[in-house]
Order: sequence, then structure tokens, then C-alpha cells
Amino acid sequence: MNQSRTIAFHTLGCKLNFAETSSIARQLVTDGYSRVNFEEGADVYVINTCSVTENADKECRSIIRKALRLSPSANIVVIGCYAQLKPDEIASIEGVDLVLGAKEKFRIGDYLKTLPEKSNRGTVYSCDINDVDIFESSYSSGDRTRAFLKVQDGCDYNCTYCTIPLARGKSRSDTIAHVVEQAYLLADSGIKEIVLTGVNIGDFGLQNGNRSETFFGLIQALDEVEGIERFRISSIEPNLLRDEIIEFVAQSNRFMPHFHIPLQSGSDKILGLMRRRYKRELYAERVGLIKKLMPHCAIGVDVIVGFPGETEVDFNETFNFLHSLDISYLHVFTYSERANTKALDIKPVVPINTRHERNKKLRNLSYMKMQYFTQQHEGQIRKVLFEGHDKSGMMEGYTDNYIKVTVPHKTEWVNQVIPWKL
Repeated sequence: MNQSRTIAFHTLGCKLNFAETSSIARQLVTDGYSRVNFEEGADVYVINTCSVTENADKECRSIIRKALRLSPSANIVVIGCYAQLKPDEIASIEGVDLVLGAKEKFRIGDYLKTLPEKSNRGTVYSCDINDVDIFESSYSSGDRTRAFLKVQDGCDYNCTYCTIPLARGKSRSDTIAHVVEQAYLLADSGIKEIVLTGVNIGDFGLQNGNRSETFFGLIQALDEVEGIERFRISSIEPNLLRDEIIEFVAQSNRFMPHFHIPLQSGSDKILGLMRRRYKRELYAERVGLIKKLMPHCAIGVDVIVGFPGETEVDFNETFNFLHSLDISYLHVFTYSERANTKALDIKPVVPINTRHERNKKLRNLSYMKMQYFTQQHEGQIRKVLFEGHDKSGMMEGYTDNYIKVTVPHKTEWVNQVIPWKL
């Protein structure tokens, strides 16, 4: 029945979403659907949403409109965090046929078989987030060079600005044995680099509410996997980035000298209002140990500007703290109000224009940090994994410590690790 049906996907948000979209797509191709590019005009569009910021919600609506322009009679299916948080709101968007929650999205094939006829309102299948307790393994497979491998999902933290626990549920993990099995599968497919992803991957090890394994145990096991040349750890909370993890990465041949550690604010006052589980002193200690053991290591930082109660003094404290740290780049987020979060009760609210001004200042700082980090390595020979995309006769790759390198395209370098003088 599905042989003649084409299906296209669009993913918003994080690496974890990309891993899940890829796994869902493979499942549907096995069911008989023919996957096509988004722009080709498909019979079914699946949009995997994010809802970390207000812009993600707006982008979801924009993608729905674009899909319907390309294929006016297409069935539109919306999954992901936005779908779990606001299913009725999405169901009321013109053209949406099906909205699947956090648990239901992995059974999308079954729901597509009984897809209702077009109507003025989409059909919603979604359970209470507290009932989402099963870990669904996923990995991305579109890029021959790099794969995102999901090892953990959900979060038990209660940061006042965050909707992710409401969208993805409690913390739960894969097993070390199964992650290793997946890594070997990816190695057999020619993948050279695996990025470990999750909502709170440092909390890895919880299965059925019990902690039987640890993230440190996971990276020790993966370090023995033959065929994968590179592992990267995606965002990991500073309070969960133990000394033993840093020390292990420093001596590993497979785990790259690259950490992404969310800070969110350099003000202890704001960290307290956010209900973060550390203070800036601990963060500085983590960065200090990394740089002591791996001076060449790249360190990325997440930071939020304009959080309620953030004064000019608080922001300057954040700016100066980041300026003083030996970090490589920033991911800067402008605070946006999210429904059902405790931050809505915190006053005073920072004006929108002030939030944007602070964002710009930190993005400028990020640019300078990355320039300085790159210049420190000029003249060095570092190993670069080159990707296959031909961009106007050029190709890109990343060094072990995450410096982007752009060179004239050479087919024989695709998916190869090449020593390169920076």
C-alpha cells in the first residue's frame, strides 16, 4: 500500500532530534515509503519539532506552510517536543493531520496506516509525560562521515527556564552493551566519527529508575570499539563532568579533545534563580583542569542572556567571567518566556531590546574567542576528518579539537582523516 507513497522530513533543534528523525525515517522506508527531499513535494511530511525557544515554535509553523505550498494535498505529521507540549495548538494549525507525542512518535508507522481523512483539525495521540518511561534507541545515518548516537533521554533536573522535562520526561538511558553494539554497526557502515547525544548525557545509567551504569563506564567501553576513529561528547553538565572523565579523555586516542559545557550564567545569583546545580567556581575548576591536561582542547559554552532578574551588573559579571575563561566559543541564547516554567514568576522582566543587546555583545565575544583559539594553533599539524559535501569546489572538515578547515575538494579525501597544517 505504501509503495507509491513518498515521505519527506524536516528536523528542528538539537542533535538528538536529528538522530530520532533518522531512525524514524529508516523505519518508515522499511514499511514501504519512498523517502524524498523536502523540496521535491511529498505525499507525507513529518516535521520533528523543538520547543526550547519561542522561535522554534514559529519556525515549526513556517515549515508546515512551506510543505503545503510544495504539496497542497500532502498529509502533515508533527512530532517532537513542541508536539508533546502543545498538541492541541498544533492540531489547530491549518493543514496538520496528525500530532504525535513523545511516546507515540516511535509508532508513527502504525498511526499512518489509520490516517484520518483531511479535516479542519489534526488528530492528536499523546500521553501524559509522566508515562513516558521507555528508552528508544536512535542514530543518524544520512552523513557517511559522522553519526549522532542517542544514549540517554529525558531529564530529572528542574531548571526554572526549561520545558525539556515536560516535553521528554524523566531521565532514562540505553545500556552500555547496546550502545557498543550500535557503535560497531555504525563502524561497519563506514562512519568515522560518533557524537554521543542525549538530553543530559552525564546522567547516563538510569534504567527503569535504577542506576546500574555510569557515563564514565560508557566512554571506557566505547574507547575499545574498533573501526570508529573519533568519539565526541555532546553537551554535558559541569556538575556531572567528573575529573575522571576529563582525565580519561586526556589520555584517550578515540575521544576528541572537545567539550561542550553549559554555563547559562556567570552570576551565582542568576544561577540560583535558574536552579542550576553548580556555582561559577566549579565551572572555572572544570575549565582549568581541562586546559591543564589538554591545552589544545576546544571548549564550547551555552549561555542565556536576559533571564528575569538579570541586572546590568549581573550581565557584566557573566561577560567578564567568560572573558577570563580559556574557552573557544559560545552558543548564546536570548531568554524567551516558556509556558509552565517557574521563571515566569521571577521579576523584574528584562526588556526585549536589552536582551538582544546582551546577546550581540556575547556573540562578539564568541567570535573573538574562536579567532584567538584558532590562531593559537597556526602552524600546527592536526588531523582533519573531511566531509563529502562539495561546496562550490570546496570541502570542509574539523580537526580533532574542532577547528573548521576548508580546502579545495578532493574526492579521495572524503571521509578520511588527513594530517593538515593549519
